[in-house]
Amino acid sequence: MVATRSAAPVVIGVDSSTQSTKALVVDAETGAVRALGRAPHTVTGEDGARESDPEQWWSALREAVAAALGEAGVSASVVTGIAVAGQQHGLVVLDAARRPLRAALLWNDTRSAPEAADLTAALGGQDGWLARTGSVPVASMTAAKWQWLRAHEPAVAASVAAVRLPHDFLTERLSGAAVTDPGDASGTCWYDTATDAYDPGILRHLGLDQALLPTVAASGATRVGTLTPAAARALGLPPGVAVAAGTGDNMAAAVGLGLGGAGLLDHPVVSLGTSGTVFAATRTRPAAPGLAGFAAADGTYLPLGCTLNCGLAVDRFAGLLGLDREDAARGDGVVVLPYLDGERTPDLPHATGLVTGLRHTTTPQNVLGAAYEGAAFTVLRALDDLLGACGLDPTAPAVRDRPLRLIGGGAQGAVWRETVRRLSGRPVTVPAATELVALGAAALAASAATGEDPVALATAWGTGHGETLAPVARDEETWHRISGTLERAAPSLLA
Repeated sequence: MVATRSAAPVVIGVDSSTQSTKALVVDAETGAVRALGRAPHTVTGEDGARESDPEQWWSALREAVAAALGEAGVSASVVTGIAVAGQQHGLVVLDAARRPLRAALLWNDTRSAPEAADLTAALGGQDGWLARTGSVPVASMTAAKWQWLRAHEPAVAASVAAVRLPHDFLTERLSGAAVTDPGDASGTCWYDTATDAYDPGILRHLGLDQALLPTVAASGATRVGTLTPAAARALGLPPGVAVAAGTGDNMAAAVGLGLGGAGLLDHPVVSLGTSGTVFAATRTRPAAPGLAGFAAADGTYLPLGCTLNCGLAVDRFAGLLGLDREDAARGDGVVVLPYLDGERTPDLPHATGLVTGLRHTTTPQNVLGAAYEGAAFTVLRALDDLLGACGLDPTAPAVRDRPLRLIGGGAQGAVWRETVRRLSGRPVTVPAATELVALGAAALAASAATGEDPVALATAWGTGHGETLAPVARDEETWHRISGTLERAAPSLLA
């Protein structure tokens, strides 16, 4: 029997991402991380397809929780809450027994780009969608994936008894409750962030019965029940453990940073992971093309820009060049548009990677550095668009002087940090906590167990604090070189 280190209550925050599941055991009072468990996922597909078996997510959750509890050395009796934050947009279709009918279509599956364009045209164009959902359909959005399924696998679509997002699927396995939250629901393009409800007109156009969808809880912190007996046995936990509604990964990261909705935050967030994301917490509801007008987990708004090609694309270049990811130099005239999976921002779903500016003197390190620059440029340009949509001039000194919060796996890499500093010209704060999605989920779990506000909990835990790096002079030459290359190449990338 494992000795118990402490009888203090703990909660479990789960980050079910594209590549893996991570489970944190967190002290419910202090936010101290007791242990981390991890289990990998498998992603399959080619020619734009990206799929995963949802049953593997459940197996990975069980494995990660078991590993974390074993490392923490705590008794299962002191666990008071659990919450799941999941990769956004994925389409999970289930039968009447709540078993997957097929592999889930993931957020970075670009096969549904034609369906996204058709949806945009059919229901009022960009302006119509922005007014209704706050977002314009792109291939990533769940509504486009549902239309793809109807068009390409009609027999499967006709037999669907339940439609879920990835985190909904896992929350239902834990609690038995068919519940989602406003944050993750806002990434479907069938949820209206102005009315906080599913849009009946969009559902009719999609041929999607609302009865197939989960109920939308008031927030991701809402207690939706407790562990079912089956889930408790599977996890080795008591059935009375509180289960929160949970949320999407970006919304959970915002909670983990202690971001509320008092206004545009002083530290906009740049997340460098498989994808690149930028987001800001606000009480206003911005609506702009190219920007996802998401809801936040706490009932405010989380406008977000997302790029498909970030850490994974840069790592692919490192592999092709036979280099370590940190073995990079400045591009030195080389431009890389690393759109290996197509791209979401800008909306170029059929694009491929582009390398230009090679000379005899170009080194492999220059090419890798240019891949970093191209990925960082794409993310930072999305940030400028986001700030503009929130009513701020991104070039104004008062805005540029605000530090960026840099999170995600890339935030731990020296080349990523320096590339973002150089291309943004802004100070950069790197939080000491590295698992902000899982920490945000832990705050939601603690809220479900205690009734306290999750953002206030995370703020008290101090999980958003970290080192601030001073700004460096903005590399205008590289910025304009990449911008000009993208402008010239965009027509051919649309093909």
